[in-house]
Amino acid sequence: MNVSRRHLVQVAATATVAALTGAVPLLTATGCSRSQDAAPQPSAASAPAEPKAALPPIKIGVLHSLSGTMAISETILKNFMLMQVADQNAKGGLLGRQIEPVVVDPASNWPLFAEKARELLDRDKVAAVFGCWTSVSRKSVLPVFEELNGLLFYPLEYEGEELSKNIFYGGSVPQNKAIPAIDFLMSAKGGGFKRFVLEGTDYVYPRTSNLIIRAYLKHQGIAEEDIRENYTPFGFSDWQTEVTAIKKFAKAGKPTAVISTINGDANVPFYKELGNQAVAATQTPVIAFSVGEEELRGIDTKPLVGHLAAWSYFESVNTPENKVFIDHWHAYDKDPASVTNDPMESAYLLFNMWAQAVTKAGTTDVDSVRKAMIGQSVASPGGYTAVMNENHHISKPVMIGEIQANGQFRVVYQSAPIAPVPWSPFLPTGGNKVSQN
Repeated sequence: MNVSRRHLVQVAATATVAALTGAVPLLTATGCSRSQDAAPQPSAASAPAEPKAALPPIKIGVLHSLSGTMAISETILKNFMLMQVADQNAKGGLLGRQIEPVVVDPASNWPLFAEKARELLDRDKVAAVFGCWTSVSRKSVLPVFEELNGLLFYPLEYEGEELSKNIFYGGSVPQNKAIPAIDFLMSAKGGGFKRFVLEGTDYVYPRTSNLIIRAYLKHQGIAEEDIRENYTPFGFSDWQTEVTAIKKFAKAGKPTAVISTINGDANVPFYKELGNQAVAATQTPVIAFSVGEEELRGIDTKPLVGHLAAWSYFESVNTPENKVFIDHWHAYDKDPASVTNDPMESAYLLFNMWAQAVTKAGTTDVDSVRKAMIGQSVASPGGYTAVMNENHHISKPVMIGEIQANGQFRVVYQSAPIAPVPWSPFLPTGGNKVSQN
């Protein structure tokens, strides 16, 4: 069963009413509502029937940092997952069983991610895990999932160069995000940029992504001296010197753009320093691959108007499905100022695909669910139909948005859904590698 756009609107609207009223039906083991008044009474001549034991819940792990440098981005995903579980339980759960989330905090500590993943799979016996943000956290847990044959549903865009039968990837890879974004920047509409700063946090996602980006820029005729690359640690805050260096590099005569793979709370002081030094989007635009609506909360975005971000979803997308999606989140979160963002959209797609796969398989058995996941489709709030491919990646569009004074994005470019190619053809390791389904 696939989630259609019409079904998304109907179901999400019903779930919104349930969230607002708190009206969740009491469920029997078969998922039917019951009333004490309607319960059959045993006759005096017969012994009372033994009550039917409730089926055990289906446990799922929620593995997101709720403290440390990545909490600014990951906490909202934990909250969003709890909403999705509540929605599914209000509809009767899965296979006549309720879903029980097991939430852990790996605290932006990469080895701790692996420890918590092992606990979820080995101790808590979860059927699936939804989590991770950074690639270093995903790579930390990958051996655990492969050893214990668990399933990880990963909601972030990442650098590619990886396929695991134990991971389903909900975000984009460079081939259907970074490369189209660069094409836009180099086009007349995007500014015709010929000089680039690659600014990233010092870990695997920025470094591997920039390896691909640098190779692609050279393939497009950009000279080595027209590429500047710099990395800073997680949580970096002293951006004055680096922003000054960016401005100096941009004064060399050719139009210059900054491609940012800065992650976590380091983005807040980075964008504040851009504003302090009046780095205007009309002169040196920054296009971010890891900054969205949530990261911009609490920042004065007026000096940042016109700077860019690339995702496959923005809250400002104008579709009926997105309005329902946003309203439902606000009703659950009880905060009208809260936002939606691309990783939430990816988490929505992955959770619903998993629920459909469990229903199709008739079991939570990992191998059965893995096979049932291929071909699952869900209507995205972004206005397209997301399909899970055999390589465990989703075909998604790339959208480029300009920061607005209110912290939202105005979409200035959108592609059709692009087939994901995890192994970049611009690296020697690229090739036709396939997942083991």
